[in-house]
Amino acid sequence: MAKVRKAVLPVAGLGTRVLPATKVTPKEMLPVFDRPALQYVIDEARAAGIEHFVFVTGRNKSAIEDYFDQAFELEAMLERAGKTETLKELQTHVPVAGACSFVRQQSPLGLGHAVWCARDIIGDEPFAVLLPDMIMVSDPPCMAQLTAAHARTGGNLISVEQVPREDVSKYGVVDVGEFTDGQAPVRGLVEKPKVEDAPSNLVISGRYILEPEIFDLLERQQAGAGGEIQLTDAMATLIDTRPFHAVEFTGRTYDTGSKLGYLKAFMALALESESHGADAARLIRDAARDL
Repeated sequence: MAKVRKAVLPVAGLGTRVLPATKVTPKEMLPVFDRPALQYVIDEARAAGIEHFVFVTGRNKSAIEDYFDQAFELEAMLERAGKTETLKELQTHVPVAGACSFVRQQSPLGLGHAVWCARDIIGDEPFAVLLPDMIMVSDPPCMAQLTAAHARTGGNLISVEQVPREDVSKYGVVDVGEFTDGQAPVRGLVEKPKVEDAPSNLVISGRYILEPEIFDLLERQQAGAGGEIQLTDAMATLIDTRPFHAVEFTGRTYDTGSKLGYLKAFMALALESESHGADAARLIRDAARDL
């Protein structure tokens, strides 16, 4: 079974749901407690054995490329100041040379189109997709669960989780068979259905492992929900021809793509900090009491 070595991260979105914060700062680079939201997603991918990251960017996203590069002046200053622990932490976030690629999605044509933009770098091998809005916390990490499942079954895999029935129209929704050891065959996929038309309340939660055949489908894919090229529509075509499974995620998911979701993620990950969690809890309690 081919190892999943590469990951696509679609980071071209404008972050309109969190304006004006994202007017000049990419939404993926907004800090969630002590690091950018995107760093949590990269850490998850690294823990799953991902070796190469393909960032699908857009205009005004150069901060992402700069962040995953060395900052020579800053590192030299920290070294002169004797701040060795801070310097070490900073350097751990810099990928090895050649481990990152950046491609442009010139027009906002949808997630499917963004993934298609990475086709030449991915080549003819299975690959992961991680949506950077979604910070997923579990042990083992969500993507590690998917890569382990892929090593057993191969094919295409998606992480899914349950949401309230009234919220299904916000997501891609799956129709699945019976779960065995947290994994089930996928029978159908639909993007943002009406509540009454949804096949279940299981939604795709932002992590995928896909076979390269998806690129040919995306190249021919017509616009779907929202007038965009939907990745879900192309995946639905694969169900009848390739192995396709859902892996149920039971950890904690934080959607940083909305203002309140971002606030929840910030507080939750501050509370989970080993060094600052207790103080963060006290500050949050004090702030709530003073309202």
